[in-house]
Amino acid sequence: MNSTQSFPNGPPAAAPLDGIKVADFSRVLAGPFATMMLADFGADVIKVESPAGDDTRAWVPPVDEHGAGTYFSSVNRNKRSVVCDLRTEEGLAQARDIALSADVVIENFRPDVMQRFGLDYDTLRAERPDLIYCSITGFGSKGGAHLPGYDLLVQAVGGLMSVTGSPDSEPSKVGVALVDVVTGQNAVVGILAALRSRDQTGRGQRVDVNLLSSLLAGLVNQASSTLATGESPQRMGNAHPSIAPYETLQTADAPLALAVGTDKQFASLTRVLGVPELSDDSRFRGNSNRVAHRDELKTLLEEQLRKKPAVEWSGLLSEAGVPAGKVNSIVEAIQLAADLGLEPVVEIADGSSPRTSRQVANPIRLSETPASYRRLPPLLGEHSGATFAEQNKPAALQPTPTGK
Repeated sequence: MNSTQSFPNGPPAAAPLDGIKVADFSRVLAGPFATMMLADFGADVIKVESPAGDDTRAWVPPVDEHGAGTYFSSVNRNKRSVVCDLRTEEGLAQARDIALSADVVIENFRPDVMQRFGLDYDTLRAERPDLIYCSITGFGSKGGAHLPGYDLLVQAVGGLMSVTGSPDSEPSKVGVALVDVVTGQNAVVGILAALRSRDQTGRGQRVDVNLLSSLLAGLVNQASSTLATGESPQRMGNAHPSIAPYETLQTADAPLALAVGTDKQFASLTRVLGVPELSDDSRFRGNSNRVAHRDELKTLLEEQLRKKPAVEWSGLLSEAGVPAGKVNSIVEAIQLAADLGLEPVVEIADGSSPRTSRQVANPIRLSETPASYRRLPPLLGEHSGATFAEQNKPAALQPTPTGK
């Protein structure tokens, strides 16, 4: 399942973010996810850590074969790690030098923390008007500035848990810190937009993203329906509020996901299941009728589905053009992606260490300037010496920051 990069048309062009330097003061997930995405496309990301390191270094188990925490490793490849103790004059000076030499600064502290250290946007902008400064918060920098930005908390107060789970269960969180991931993606979009604007104007700007706003935007149709009707959607388990059958149904051995979005697909479904008459039943003719009679429809479909296992039904239905699939484990999901030729896993080795790291590949595929995997997730402070020496070069020898 491991991917190897090959370029049949010759070596790739320069990485799209080659020459962009990122000072990464973020930790845990949203910020590190964003900077890893930038690093995968060539940005030089310097991860500035406290002597204790990113919180996720201690979030174990599980660990990989080298004893490194898999949480930290999942979002920190392709970066250099330096330790700066901001409580000391030396550490603060080192951090300031890194920030002022960067094209992009990204941080996810409470709004007053970076200001206290003189590393806030206004202070740095006075010396670097072309600096792009991305702040990630939980609830913005105004009324919610004091609130802690934890994914679980935002899923709760942001409404996601209210629509996740079955009608008779308690509200449930999504099985991964999805709000952090969406917010990290939004940070990437904002940074890239600001870089493009700087190309045109020569000026930097501040990029603000927060978890709550990212979640509300990510609620898409659920939020839209709330605004239109004034009523909050309710938990429906795996069912869809506007489409049926669009949920998991039980087969002979396991749940099967059915995503039937058109009348044509529904006709194909009933034909494969051996009950074509359901397509002409007035209760199920047209999506709105199927939604109105979803419980009756589910019962009738499951009577047929229980005659065969999920994998068999998945093959038969997919062949007939009906979106269907067994509910996979993550192991099975990774194998499926490999079977489909998506090359979901990369094995990273940088030549300076006997360590390797198996990672999920970057999902964005560029034909001419693909993502690259150059560095292992760094050890704490692994690059401090070389990076500080680089910062201390005479000014004439230092590269001029892009856009300055």
